[in-house]
Amino acid sequence: MGENVIKAEGLTKIFNKSLVAVDHISFSVYDGEIFGFLGPNGAGKTTTINMLITVLKPTEGKASVLGYDIVKQANEVRKVIGVVPQEYTADEDLTGYENIMLCADLYGIPRGIAKKRALELLELVELLEFKDKRVETYSGGMRRRLELACGLINRPKILFLDEPTLGLDVQTRAATWDYIKRLKKEYGMTIFMTTHYLEEADALCDRIAIIDHGKIIVTGTPSELKDSIGGDIIAISVKEDVDVTEIIRSVENVKEVKKEDNTYWIKAEKGEVTAPVIVEALWRRNYTVTRLSIMEPTLNEVYLEYTGRAIRDVEESKESLRIQRITLMRARSR
Repeated sequence: MGENVIKAEGLTKIFNKSLVAVDHISFSVYDGEIFGFLGPNGAGKTTTINMLITVLKPTEGKASVLGYDIVKQANEVRKVIGVVPQEYTADEDLTGYENIMLCADLYGIPRGIAKKRALELLELVELLEFKDKRVETYSGGMRRRLELACGLINRPKILFLDEPTLGLDVQTRAATWDYIKRLKKEYGMTIFMTTHYLEEADALCDRIAIIDHGKIIVTGTPSELKDSIGGDIIAISVKEDVDVTEIIRSVENVKEVKKEDNTYWIKAEKGEVTAPVIVEALWRRNYTVTRLSIMEPTLNEVYLEYTGRAIRDVEESKESLRIQRITLMRARSR
């Protein structure tokens, strides 16, 4: 593991003295990794980011970014980070190039340096040919790429991405993943991202913290989290309309059996060895197996295992819902 570049201890945020949005969470982010917060809407992901980027002050606990205290040294934190929020922030009346230059001015970057960086970033996100087009003409994917370029203008050591592909179609989402991977591979950048997309966390993150109701439930690499629930997932269907759960459960290495219609979902160690034994046990009792598949656990199974539920949509504040609706509307209208 590299050195800790983000460290939180007992970080807590309570709104209106009663709503606990983030509940005494502790975690570390290592230099050069993509670290992800995976959880549903309302889990506390954005609130955590807003504390780390100094937009919100913690109610309790502490955190540091590159050694700078997020409360006592907020200005130093802001100088070394980049932020790409959920909502689109680019000025639609300006061109892509003008938006990046505006961000450079806010960071106090000299014009000569800013112009060179702006062109480099527009090329990185494949918007160079559209640099003089007004942002109101951009598609949802182009807007997201522009937001990414704006977040990189100060050459941050740590980049915060809050739901980076919210509202994007599958193809544009995949393209955004490629840009994020390039930032890590080519620039060695540390990235802290939030998402409620299971496949996104699996594809991008070196380590994942599952967060629910403001608490971190478990942290680990995608492989560690999948291995932690134990074994493979075997799906078997039988022709006969008879419950064979107990027969399957009696087979060695079978840990759990769930029946849905005529399909049995089996959690088992050494799936490739156990599956043939299950088939033989059923065959000996004259049952006909019509379908058999073996799968490694996914993050969906991991999430269900640790939280007891699928990632859910929860009631959010009117302001949060308003921002999300605007983001989705803009992304889908182009």
